[in-house]
Amino acid sequence: MNARIEKLTKSFKINEFQKALIDWFKEEQRDLPWRESKDPYKVWVSEIMLQQTRVDTVIPYFNRFMEKYPTIADLANADEQDLLKVWEGLGYYSRVRNLQTAVKEVHEKYGGIVPDTKEEFGSLKGVGPYTTGAVLSIAYGKPIPAVDGNVMRVMSRIFNIDDDIAKVKTRKLFEALVEEVISHEDPSSFNQGLMELGALVCTPKNPSCLLCPVLEFCTAYHEGTQNDLPVKKKAKKGKTLQYIAVVLEDEDGKIIVRQRSSEGLLASLWEFPNSEVLSSWKNMVEDYEKQLVEELGVEVDVVEPLGVVDHIFSHLTWKIHAFRGEFRGEFVGSDNLKAVPIEEVEDYPFPVPYQKVWKEFKEKRGIGS
Repeated sequence: MNARIEKLTKSFKINEFQKALIDWFKEEQRDLPWRESKDPYKVWVSEIMLQQTRVDTVIPYFNRFMEKYPTIADLANADEQDLLKVWEGLGYYSRVRNLQTAVKEVHEKYGGIVPDTKEEFGSLKGVGPYTTGAVLSIAYGKPIPAVDGNVMRVMSRIFNIDDDIAKVKTRKLFEALVEEVISHEDPSSFNQGLMELGALVCTPKNPSCLLCPVLEFCTAYHEGTQNDLPVKKKAKKGKTLQYIAVVLEDEDGKIIVRQRSSEGLLASLWEFPNSEVLSSWKNMVEDYEKQLVEELGVEVDVVEPLGVVDHIFSHLTWKIHAFRGEFRGEFVGSDNLKAVPIEEVEDYPFPVPYQKVWKEFKEKRGIGS
């Protein structure tokens, strides 16, 4: 790899490239709340939120999160259900669980000070090479690469690299390449500049090449291959699982909710009674009605359909056939299976697919948000 990096950068004007990129970033950077300070805790939270999530989506979440958990101590001591509620809707909930675990370690082991070395920070739960580079370069000025999808796209075009970016060895190539060309005087602006360039100018489709501050350095532009890069082979299509879910209400306006397992997909979040559909579609409602009677120990009637909710995860799709139902009789709940007043349902953290089901229920019942 060293030989390849040497070949790629042999005649590359590194200093001029750094200056053009950093000058552009300082002039054109977006006004984002996590850029208001170099507080490593705030930078860290923002980077975790931004993984697989759009900037516009993250901004209100970041502001609410910082309002509720302004310090490392606040997050370290947070109740998990409260934390999941604040994160509700961002998805990929393991991110915030790992973040809290890591923050607890920082609180206990490092006295609440985010460590500034690659070895210590990179060893924390949920912290990979990208997060390490982003936080340590932005907050502490360390010249460490922060290579995400935006950066790989920019660098693949600058150096006209057609390696498959879905492969681990290609990411390592780009990390080595960025390490070679990163500014040691201002690594924060350099890394953020690459990310910003990928987000605003060097976009996946139809890049705005004529607006690019580093156009003169772009091999792909000069060779007309910018629209062919980066190369990424498509992953295999995930499977689709069919579910039936019922929002059950009694005559007192109580709704049955249950908590998912503490492990696995959407761990510890709440949902409405549901089951994967494995039998005949013809008897889906009738079969599940009987199942609910056995599970809940009450009389159940599935009254009307609410609609079909599709939710795509990274590796599979849920198709939830949602219904409104009624239950009668003495319901005996538990810590993770409850009948709660309708006005308290939204106090519980629900994953997005069940938020969609709840929205359909409220519309059907004429209940305002």
